[in-house]
Amino acid sequence: MAAWKEIDTLEQWNEAYANSAEKPFVILKHSTTCPVSANALDEFEKYLSKTPNEDVDYLLVKVIESRPVSNQIAEDVAVKHASPQIIYVKNKENGWNTSHYAITVAHMTAVLN
Repeated sequence: MAAWKEIDTLEQWNEAYANSAEKPFVILKHSTTCPVSANALDEFEKYLSKTPNEDVDYLLVKVIESRPVSNQIAEDVAVKHASPQIIYVKNKENGWNTSHYAITVAHMTAVLN
């Protein structure tokens, strides 16, 4: 089972973003106070418990607790902020993103595998 890693500093974000050419990643922007976001996190974890793409890192940022990181992500990948939101980043570019109830195991599997 793959696991996600929480990032909560701009340094962690900048490192992941800079290295996205060598190692693309998926980041879940998660609100700890939102039931829709709780559902998205559940789907994210179910995807990771199955057969996730092993060539991708899996990250999570808590949008309330790490607001500067969340804002920088939106700016760097040029994707308007939503929560919950999932973004696939490769070569410092937004390769795919979706939000809210579109964050499902089936959707992630179709795009990432």
